[in-house]
Amino acid sequence: MIFNRFFSLSFAFELAVAGVLPDPINSLALSKRDCTNSPSDRACWTPDGSYSIDTDSETSWPTTNRIVPYTLTLTSETAAPDGTPKQMFLVNGVYPGPTLYANWGDTFQITVVNNLTTVSNGTSMHWHGISQINTNTMDGVNGVTECPLPPGQSRVYTFQATQHGTSWYHSHHAVQYADGVLGPIVINGPATANYDVDLGPLPITDLYYLSAYDGALLASTAPPIANNGLINGTMPNLTGTGGHYFNTTLTPGLRYRVRIINTSADNAFQVSLDNHTLEIIAADFVPMTPYNTSTLLVGIGQRYDVIITASEKPSNYWFRAQLPTGGACGMNSNSNINAIFNYDTVPLAIPTTTGAIATSDCSDETNLVPWTPKNVPESAFVYPAVDSLVVGGPENATLAPFVWNFNSTSMAINWETPTLEYINNGTTNWPSTYQVIELPDANAWTFWIINNVQAGLTVPHPIHLHGHDFYLLGSGDGAFTNTAELNFTNPTRRDVAMLPGGGYLVIGFLTDNPGAWLLHCHIAWHVAEGLSIQFLERAADIPSTMDLSGIQPACDLWDAFYATSPNQQNDSGI
Repeated sequence: MIFNRFFSLSFAFELAVAGVLPDPINSLALSKRDCTNSPSDRACWTPDGSYSIDTDSETSWPTTNRIVPYTLTLTSETAAPDGTPKQMFLVNGVYPGPTLYANWGDTFQITVVNNLTTVSNGTSMHWHGISQINTNTMDGVNGVTECPLPPGQSRVYTFQATQHGTSWYHSHHAVQYADGVLGPIVINGPATANYDVDLGPLPITDLYYLSAYDGALLASTAPPIANNGLINGTMPNLTGTGGHYFNTTLTPGLRYRVRIINTSADNAFQVSLDNHTLEIIAADFVPMTPYNTSTLLVGIGQRYDVIITASEKPSNYWFRAQLPTGGACGMNSNSNINAIFNYDTVPLAIPTTTGAIATSDCSDETNLVPWTPKNVPESAFVYPAVDSLVVGGPENATLAPFVWNFNSTSMAINWETPTLEYINNGTTNWPSTYQVIELPDANAWTFWIINNVQAGLTVPHPIHLHGHDFYLLGSGDGAFTNTAELNFTNPTRRDVAMLPGGGYLVIGFLTDNPGAWLLHCHIAWHVAEGLSIQFLERAADIPSTMDLSGIQPACDLWDAFYATSPNQQNDSGI
């Protein structure tokens, strides 16, 4: 099995490569015009100019009527990403799983086959960051939008790529993704700066030799320390007995797009490329006004599209993924999680370069300015009447062993009765542990203050919202008290943000997408331990905006399997 997967340069469209550096895009004045997406004009998308980087992809997108089919088959195998054998769940026999490519406006049609028969594991597949406009049934969260997929069965997920950029897919069944059920997603589209070559996805993750199940058990008292980290699925192990550094090649003078994804269970990373700057052009699925930085913190579930210019002395350079010091953003036994960027005019070799020194800062980037400007009406934010979520821990958890909670309740769903099944049956008698927050009004602003100030539990949490790019109005130290600290003028929009340890996060979004949408910490151990809620958005509109007829037959298959399964639910289920 080969774990060193070089960046794919294949696209669904043909791009020419220019021999000179392109000019950066520096204007929003991109009216409809004939154009071709090329190294000198990445702002362009459709040839007639009707869709470009100036199109607000949250409200408008092309419809290509092109179906992009994939089949993802899950198996249990022994694998060794860093040369140390361990039991893993693989997608199509590789780790990370295959990259799913599409063009903006295409329709994915993805068949997931669960061949985890020898270990009797169910599964569900989530398409992280995909808004799923009117297709909440395709979100892939067992216990919320579907029942798990039992071994020996398959399920087809069909949804349109209404956004463009970079993301990933992963299991949402317990902590299964930390054992290998994940892979990148690339949706080709326009960009806010020009570049010559798209190097494709660069997933970064922590690696544990014990199973994710055993890791979750340990995490109920203290999170396990990762044995290693992986960049694009590979890394030497600490004993020197196997594994290798991922490497990629640069041609002097060219500009390269790199799609960085943090797919970890517990570790956040400060990434950098020695002697080079990172030009940020997108955060999650939101195009950003380009700016340069030397280091970049990437929380779990976050994605950053960056451009690297090969303008330094030809050599071999370390690409670094360092953990913030102090352990607040996770711990790892390897302090040299690196990859090699090699200029093609010199032989590949182990770099001798030096770079940025890791800090203790687990904070998000603060210079993110969305390319498409959108303001939030300050008058809609009525404080202190704004809703709030308070992170709590074992002292006030309501259901052991779930040691994390929002507002004193730890989420615990039932795999066999997802929230959408209640909607399909016209009932609302879900258990309180489903953590359902109803948002009945259409196209209304909803704001949430998330406080994380419980003494002794003030670690950062990467907070992820399904179904929306939220507006990040503010974050800071201590409990939130002052609206003057918020930004209502074109605030950052994204689907994952770091909730500071000992601090607060304030987010908002419009109720324009009916469905049951999870909001949760993306640390695998924490979501397993109950740190989630779900927004039931416009429940009355759900039956008329999507097809619910497949839920009950799928749940019948799960019920038949689960009645005799040796693996019974022992955590939050998601």
